[in-house]
Amino acid sequence: MGLHTTHDCWHGSYSAFAEWRNCIAELAGYRLKQVDICDGTVTCNVDIDWEHITDANVLGEWEFTPVDPLLVLLVHSDCEGFIYSEQTKPLADALEALIPSIPDGEEGYPTDFWRIRTREFVDGLRKAAITGESVGFF
Repeated sequence: MGLHTTHDCWHGSYSAFAEWRNCIAELAGYRLKQVDICDGTVTCNVDIDWEHITDANVLGEWEFTPVDPLLVLLVHSDCEGFIYSEQTKPLADALEALIPSIPDGEEGYPTDFWRIRTREFVDGLRKAAITGESVGFF
């Protein structure tokens, strides 16, 4: 089980993906907030105006690339949908710019875990961009 993507962007647990994405959000200047999900579980999520995020956006469908391409990743479903080819290069560029700022891993993770995972995601996005393909989430 876990999240798997095409182009080797990510293969791993949903929880690690959520933690990584929250790390990226904070580095990019977004705040996180506690959110109660339907079964009473509390989780952390990026604090944005979710009223303007559509179900289509969550699946990767954007009429145009957001001014901050990181939003494509930050609002994306963790189990389905695509990062479409139009967003792969802008998102790769935005993530790559954050790599030098990524802190050492937290307890339970290797020191450079988040930097390695970000580099893998960027490399996968760049593979997709070169071939004009979308990155699928499964």
